[in-house]
Amino acid sequence: MSYKNGVIILNKEAGMTSQTAVNKVKRLFGADKAGHTGTLDPMATGVLPILINRGVKAGEYMLSSEKHYLAECILGITTDTEDTSGKILSECKDYPSEAEVLSVCERFKGEIMQVPPMYSAIRVNGTRLMEMARKGETVEREARPITVYSLNAKKIEENKYSLDIECSKGTYIRTVCADIGKALGCGGTMSALCRLEAAGFTLEQAHTISEIEAMSEEEREALIIPIEKIFEKYPVFSLSPFYASLAHNGACIYRKKCNFDFALGSYVRMYDSEGFFALGEVVESEGELAVKPQKQFRL
Repeated sequence: MSYKNGVIILNKEAGMTSQTAVNKVKRLFGADKAGHTGTLDPMATGVLPILINRGVKAGEYMLSSEKHYLAECILGITTDTEDTSGKILSECKDYPSEAEVLSVCERFKGEIMQVPPMYSAIRVNGTRLMEMARKGETVEREARPITVYSLNAKKIEENKYSLDIECSKGTYIRTVCADIGKALGCGGTMSALCRLEAAGFTLEQAHTISEIEAMSEEEREALIIPIEKIFEKYPVFSLSPFYASLAHNGACIYRKKCNFDFALGSYVRMYDSEGFFALGEVVESEGELAVKPQKQFRL
C-alpha cells in the first residue's frame, strides 16, 4: 500500500510510549518514515501529531508551537519522577486551603524559569537525564525559560486539583505540579495528563490507534492532513514553470524577477502548477531580497 505525505493526529492512549505510537502509525499507514512532534509521557494521553513520509521534514517547524494541557495534581505527595508512576519520596497530610492553592498558582503564570526533571529526554554531556535517573544518579540542571500563557486551577478533592495550562514548548507539566506543591510546602505530583492541543491541532481531530486499526484503507488515507496545512498561516508564493523549476533545484527566486512584497525573514508557501511543493524563507542575497526554498516536500 502507498500513502501520501502528511500528518496524522493521534489521540495517544495511556501506557504507550510516543515512539511505540509512531511505530504503530508507521505500520498502519505503510509509511517509509514517521516521527512525532513532541514526546508525551507513557501515562499521558491526547494530541500527538505524527508526520509520515516527506512530512517528517516539517517536524522542526511544529516543535516550537504552543501547547494546551489538562492535568491533575495531587498535593501532599512527592515522587522521584514528579508523577504517580514514580517512587514516593514524601507524604504530607497538612493540605493547604483552596484559596492558598489558587494564590500560589498565580505565581506560575507568565515567563518563568523551570528546572527540567531528571526523568526527561534532555541530554547532559551526551547522556539522557532519564538514563542517569534510572541508575540513581542526579546531576545539576540549569533552569530554562518557559512561558505559561494561562493556568486555571480547579479543586476536585481536598488534595486534588485540575490544572488547565497553555504553555510554550519545553514546558514540563510534571514539574509545574511539583513546583506548585513545593511552593505550598506540602509537595505535589502529577496524577494525570491530557494534551488538548499541539501544533494547532486539537483533540477533536485526533483518533486512537484502536480506532485507526478498525478503519478501512480508504478511511485511513482520509485521515492524512496535507503538509501545506501545517504552514497555512504563511502567504502563498505562486511560480511560473520556469521559476518553479529553479526553486525545485534550490535556487533563490529574486524579487526583481518575481515581484513580491514579503518581508525579510518571513516564510512563504511555494506553489507550482501542481500545488504546494516547498517552504521558502525570504532572505537577503547579493544585496536584494529573494525567496530561498528551505524544505522541499515533493520530489
